[in-house]
Amino acid sequence: MIELLAALSAAAAASMRIAVPLFVIGILHHDFSLGIPLLTYIPSLVVLSGLIIGSLIELVGSKQRLIQRLLQLVQLIFSPFVGAFLAVSVTTGATLHSWLFGIVGALLAFVLQLVQSGWFYRLHSFPLWVVFLQDVLCILFVFLAVNAPQVGGLVALMLLLLAVRSMKNLHRWYKQQ
Repeated sequence: MIELLAALSAAAAASMRIAVPLFVIGILHHDFSLGIPLLTYIPSLVVLSGLIIGSLIELVGSKQRLIQRLLQLVQLIFSPFVGAFLAVSVTTGATLHSWLFGIVGALLAFVLQLVQSGWFYRLHSFPLWVVFLQDVLCILFVFLAVNAPQVGGLVALMLLLLAVRSMKNLHRWYKQQ
């Protein structure tokens, strides 16, 4: 059960940013291959450089409106994959199959990213305080997934509940249009 909560917390981080949680998990595990077999063939320096560049683009570029739109599209496409990678990487040594955690992580990251994209479409861009809040929550979810998975998983479940309720408001707004 604790592994599932850790996977949920890591997937929630992947729904907000892509490169930042991968970079933080790589630092915490001292391994930038992140348990992904494909990344073991790429030199660690190349992976580290890519994660640093991606993290800088996400942390700095997300404050500008045009880059926010581009990042929203990229995050919508890649967040399920990153959610699955992070869910599997934080649940090493679990009793269940790792692909189950990957599926749960991918679904949670995709659902949260879809709701976020809906609000982005409705508001035309996020206010600056929301972007900073996403940055902080993303890093917090990664640390909670590693250090306090019960708390991180429960907060991720509350975030999912908030997203489902929020989706009802978005659906109602869309029907009124």
